[in-house]
Amino acid sequence: MRAEETDLPGVLVLEPRVFADARGFFMESYNRRTLADVAGIADEFVQDNHSRSVKGTLRGLHYQIREAQGKLVRAIRGAVWDVAIDLRRSSPSFGRWVGVELSEDNRRMLWVPVGFAHGFLVLSDIAEVLYKATDFYAPAHERAILWNDPQLAIRWPLDGEPVVSEKDAGAPLLRDAELFD
Repeated sequence: MRAEETDLPGVLVLEPRVFADARGFFMESYNRRTLADVAGIADEFVQDNHSRSVKGTLRGLHYQIREAQGKLVRAIRGAVWDVAIDLRRSSPSFGRWVGVELSEDNRRMLWVPVGFAHGFLVLSDIAEVLYKATDFYAPAHERAILWNDPQLAIRWPLDGEPVVSEKDAGAPLLRDAELFD
């Protein structure tokens, strides 16, 4: 596995070793020892999540203010534009974001540590996203920030308006959100 730093300290793009031949391919999508040795990720994962979405769906920008989750995200079908935003007020990169394409073809993964919001836009007709989380889903602590907050100015690769949930459409702006210290 190869770990690539992004413009946000702690957010990593991970590229697993893939062994491909005429039959298909094999790869380790998760190996605790490799993640710790190569990427410095020693967190324990306690929950796996799987979503399926149609083209133009935008999920996010989500985080849990308590029982915060680190997420290891990958697309196993189709392609998504995956985004992480630093929500730690004390961080020099507070309010900055990074985006990367994750797809079944590039097999890249994104490590989104605690203290960051996460979201993605579906680029293909259908996309299935798997992610491992370092803490359990805690609805009482779930928070979101509006996907098109002008302060964040995320450059989503959109053609028209995205499909968002009612909850995501009503999310607060960064300036009004409950954030990490």
